[in-house]
Amino acid sequence: MLNKKGYFGEFGGQFVPETLISALEKLERKYSELKKNKNFRRELDYYLKEYVGRPTPLYFAQSLSKKIGAKIYLKREDLCHTGAHKINNALGQILLARWMGKQRIIAETGAGQHGVAVATAAAMFDLPCEVYMGKEDIKRQSLNVFRMKLLGAKIIPVDSGSKTLKDACNEAIRDWVTNVRTTYYLIGSVVGPYPYPLIVRDFQSIIGREAKKQILRLEKRLPDYLIACVGGGSNSIGLFHPFFAQKKVKFIGVEAGGTGIKTGKHAATLIQGNLGILHGSKTYLLQDKDGQVKVAHSLAPGLDYPAVGPEHSYYKKIDRCRYFSVTDKEALKALKMLSQTEGIIPALESAHAFAYLEKMKFKKNEVVIVCLSGRGDKDMEIVKEEMTKSE
Repeated sequence: MLNKKGYFGEFGGQFVPETLISALEKLERKYSELKKNKNFRRELDYYLKEYVGRPTPLYFAQSLSKKIGAKIYLKREDLCHTGAHKINNALGQILLARWMGKQRIIAETGAGQHGVAVATAAAMFDLPCEVYMGKEDIKRQSLNVFRMKLLGAKIIPVDSGSKTLKDACNEAIRDWVTNVRTTYYLIGSVVGPYPYPLIVRDFQSIIGREAKKQILRLEKRLPDYLIACVGGGSNSIGLFHPFFAQKKVKFIGVEAGGTGIKTGKHAATLIQGNLGILHGSKTYLLQDKDGQVKVAHSLAPGLDYPAVGPEHSYYKKIDRCRYFSVTDKEALKALKMLSQTEGIIPALESAHAFAYLEKMKFKKNEVVIVCLSGRGDKDMEIVKEEMTKSE
């Protein structure tokens, strides 16, 4: 699936300034070496278990199952330390950075969950950390901004473009180009130049590996469907990848439909995008006829990215995963539904996956795993404001 040049089919690659090629090659070599290093694996496994709280439960959602008409299981990444799946990758890459002898960590963040996870791991290992964040996201995610500052991270506001995740990525890459010898750029999703999509996927694949063992123990068989939200795509690839060879297990990725596909205010890259290059990778992205990147929109700050990880583009191309979108309103409705049926408030990102459940027609005994990628604490101000409008 992944060739030696860092492509998933025709997607991926390294479209970066010459100054970064050597750094990426060193990163690839070191990561390939550490994957086989027992001491590195032992250290990572220790922190995932004792610090992050893995394995996370695969919870049978009884009330939701009755409502939907299938057996719905939730992979509870919301129960990870810091409240989302992002810590799996942040911790893995912080350890990688330490083994490489890097003295400074930089990251980008949209919803703030990746930023919080990086700030958390950096604090634990006493590494200076700077997080680039769009001014619009800083406004929308003030709680996570405060958490990052409390953890000792420096927040660098980005005032260019749409002032969201895409622009934060741009600035983080500029910083990395300037400080490449001492600085480790900790990318938060399965995006960017190779080997980042591979590294992030590998660290997030613990979600799917655990889910596979758990469902076989609980149901004595594999699930019929895996469902997850897709922005950049790390929680979904993390769930999907370990099931890739089991063709009977259907993958469904749910993108942000924003105010509706026809309005143009959405982040449905795999549904509406076309082939292009963004942040060092060839993939599907939202662009106009002149190749200018469009502004993506979603009520969920972590989903408003105008591109997607190259492995997702590959899954679409070979028809391994089907991609759909749900609107902001449908995601809000699903957030309320899960809160009131199971007593679990999901992140707005995760709510997109649950919204799609109501659009499907399942057979009674079909088994579905939904990735509950994060908890909803960070989104309460947004949710409160939106729900107040509709009252």
